[in-house]
Amino acid sequence: MTLQPKAAAATATAKGSARARAAKPARPAAERAQGEAAALSKRLNRIEGQIRGIARMIDEDRYCVDILTQVSAVQSALDALARKLLEHHLHGCVAQAVVSGDGARAIDEALAVIRKFGR
Repeated sequence: MTLQPKAAAATATAKGSARARAAKPARPAAERAQGEAAALSKRLNRIEGQIRGIARMIDEDRYCVDILTQVSAVQSALDALARKLLEHHLHGCVAQAVVSGDGARAIDEALAVIRKFGR
């Protein structure tokens, strides 16, 4: 079944607005300091490059230990990124929630996220 142009446009609009709603935080978030988002993006780009490098190593049938070493480096880089994000969340979002009177919920949420790192 093909959608008529108007129906297709309506579907695309509904999907777009659903993504826009999903992108907005349900709770107020503390703004990042100037340049912090750029630094995080730079880290992510570096990690993405490392992952592409691992894919090339596999395609080239490189030595397993060399590939595993790179996987370990990517895991370390992701852990460092997560720590930076968690630091911002605790000092920004959670602190803001405490001041606004919603601290218990924010702390519980932060603890749940921290527990995920302990797995």
